[in-house]
Amino acid sequence: MFKRMTRGSVFMVERYLPDPYVLVLLLTLVVFVAGMLVQGATPVAMVEHWGNGFWNLLTFSMQMVLILVTGFVLASTPFFKRILRALAGTAKTPGQAIVLVTLVSLAAAWINWGFGLVIGALFARQLAQAVPDVDYKLLIASAYSGFLVWHGGLAGSVPLVIATEGHFTAERIGVIPTSETIFATFNLVIVLALFVLVPLINRAMLGRPEDAVKVDPARLAAAEEESELRWERPADRVENSLTLGLAIGVMGLVFVAYYFLVNNGGLNLNIVNFLFLFLGICLHGRPSRFLASVREAVGGAAGIIIQFPFYAGIMGMMTDSGLAATLSEGFVAISNEVTFPLFTFLSAGIVNIFVPSGGGQWAVQAEIMLGAGEALGVDAARTAMAVAWGDAWTNMIQPFWALPALAIAGLSAKDIMGYCLMVLLFSGVVIGLGLMFLP
Repeated sequence: MFKRMTRGSVFMVERYLPDPYVLVLLLTLVVFVAGMLVQGATPVAMVEHWGNGFWNLLTFSMQMVLILVTGFVLASTPFFKRILRALAGTAKTPGQAIVLVTLVSLAAAWINWGFGLVIGALFARQLAQAVPDVDYKLLIASAYSGFLVWHGGLAGSVPLVIATEGHFTAERIGVIPTSETIFATFNLVIVLALFVLVPLINRAMLGRPEDAVKVDPARLAAAEEESELRWERPADRVENSLTLGLAIGVMGLVFVAYYFLVNNGGLNLNIVNFLFLFLGICLHGRPSRFLASVREAVGGAAGIIIQFPFYAGIMGMMTDSGLAATLSEGFVAISNEVTFPLFTFLSAGIVNIFVPSGGGQWAVQAEIMLGAGEALGVDAARTAMAVAWGDAWTNMIQPFWALPALAIAGLSAKDIMGYCLMVLLFSGVVIGLGLMFLP
């Protein structure tokens, strides 16, 4: 029965899921019409909300592009490639490859979502070479499924925001340390449960060997070969200089050490990008190698560059028209002190389809959900993590964040989202129950 469900899910998604860019255009029109029908807004008002919001996430968009580019650059260094190649060599069967790539992706995404996205896809390519009989589409889907835990991990936007002095809801809830969110018992148990459940789901979706979609290992290996260094011009000596690359790289790492050890700085997107960038510079060594990796990485960020402004416009329409508030309040209205975390999680999952940004979504939902949770006697930390998990959960069917992994893999969203839909269905039960009942 499970395999029939998987085949049905894959068939449905392959037939009906449009390209992610087309999807964001459709979502724009859906929100535009909903704002008029539900909120009574005029067409002119909705266009104004859309246009006013269109460029509101430029800074965040650039941070997202950089975390993907720097994560890719770091993961594609010879040091990390050797680690991935050695790890891939431990998998001997397709089933082992599926479980292994899921676990590596889960662990990497829990540490940092940008790193997890790219390391999972690059590791999947190595596994496809080590185990040629593995189903390549399921392998990449398994690599992306690790992204499910990112918002319960060390780089989770919502828990890091509310742990920062002066955050925009500080007057209502104060500063909530990560010991009450990321490292809270209920959150750690949910994460641990997903580390067990998701690999098992992915392994169970493995079909018959004759139905597997395979790739030529030689083609993947050829794509990873580094070009020969040029030494024809005097400038080539500078571009290939190990001394220059390492000097700048070490300078950046010294600043990171100063930031954490002397200034007691906390984790944020900027310092993570800075760390990834200068680790990549150091580990690539030669500036020419580093730049070649950057050029390859930028292609994977193309979808974010063009699509994020559209999602910012959608966010503007949902926020300014009151549509997001109406949706959130609708779930609040049917909640009690026990079910409130569950309905917060579900509402956040729906909002995430239209606003695939953890920080942006928290800005939309925070005041409503925190106020309702306070009235029902629900702890603010649990309310915040319910929003965080809802945001992470529906990424399994929102293909936006899969774009970098798909670019690395050479696949399209419809190739993997049918498998991810199955992960969504079963993981939602675990997360929802955990948010309601775990202490």
